[in-house]
Amino acid sequence: MVLAKSPVPAPRELPLLSRARTAALWGVEAFAVECEVDVGPGLPAFLLVGQPDSTAREARERVWSAIRNSGFQLPDRRVTVNLAPAERRKEGASADLAVALGVLMATLQAPPMRLADTAAIGEMALDGTLRPVRGTLALAEAAWRAGATTLLCPAAAAREAALVEPLTVHAVGTLGDAVDWLRGAELPRQSPAPPDAPADSAPDLAEVRGQAVARRALEIAAAGGHALLLVGPPGAGKSMLAKRLPGILPPLEPAEAMVVTRLHSGAGLREPGLGLMRERPFRAPHHSISRAGLVGGGSPPRPGEISLAHHGVLFLDEFSQFDRGSLDALREPLENGDIVIRRAAGSVRFPASTQLVAAMNSWDCVANFSPFTAGRPGK
Repeated sequence: MVLAKSPVPAPRELPLLSRARTAALWGVEAFAVECEVDVGPGLPAFLLVGQPDSTAREARERVWSAIRNSGFQLPDRRVTVNLAPAERRKEGASADLAVALGVLMATLQAPPMRLADTAAIGEMALDGTLRPVRGTLALAEAAWRAGATTLLCPAAAAREAALVEPLTVHAVGTLGDAVDWLRGAELPRQSPAPPDAPADSAPDLAEVRGQAVARRALEIAAAGGHALLLVGPPGAGKSMLAKRLPGILPPLEPAEAMVVTRLHSGAGLREPGLGLMRERPFRAPHHSISRAGLVGGGSPPRPGEISLAHHGVLFLDEFSQFDRGSLDALREPLENGDIVIRRAAGSVRFPASTQLVAAMNSWDCVANFSPFTAGRPGK
């Protein structure tokens, strides 16, 4: 009698399995994920498999509280969630919404029909509201490449996901909104975010007076995509000139803007919901940066400054103070236009087509690069 009165159907009525599409990140690359949920016999428990990282493993606490606080019934049986493909590691909380919908479909609290060609991404708050996740643009592209035609996305990031034009994006604010859509409610199609507005105070080469030789060198470097080394005494204007190089480069093409925006969104350097980047990136790391910070690394792999400057300018001030090993690691990415980071858990390829500009003081040039000191250790 208790089971008959409960919102959760009797055990014999429960389906064996429910499926929901989603996507996950590894570094800044996204790939499609199928979330399989089984509510089977056994003591109440929640098991998440499929190589989730620590953030993804905490989905149980978020999803369980969200389901309860949204007015739905928690299953009193053993719940097994598989994030396929199982051989690829997943990071982040992008699968929270798919897990919650899978549990509700497996317990017959939500119909599965509208999820056949639909993907769901988003982090779940304890009260059932949805939060945006890092790399929304890459996640949306991965879902579309896997065959999804519709995407359920947190409202704060829906306009960014809508940049994938073939995809129909619906903004949902809570778990209840997503379930209402599954039950037949209509949601408007989200329009894409407009491109970034031009910066009002971007450095302009026209502001520079004098420095005719350096200005000419910048123009030649911009026209041919050449690397550039600026040598001079402190205060001569080396950094000032380097910061004005992006202003004379051609604007980003739409395909380039999509790649740059996806990269910076996946690295967590942009607020969710923004449109395409218009300006070429300019990265100027400090000379104390590590090799992994410059070319990429870590676990999971993260892009380095050379990748964050893709289709833009990488400026290395105080060039002689950088670690020799870090500078040597730049050679192959600058030649090939990309870099592959290999770890035991897998490998990832980051784009690295950038224009290198370096600056150093005159006496550092003599001390570090003269034939009398070039062969000494540390030089």
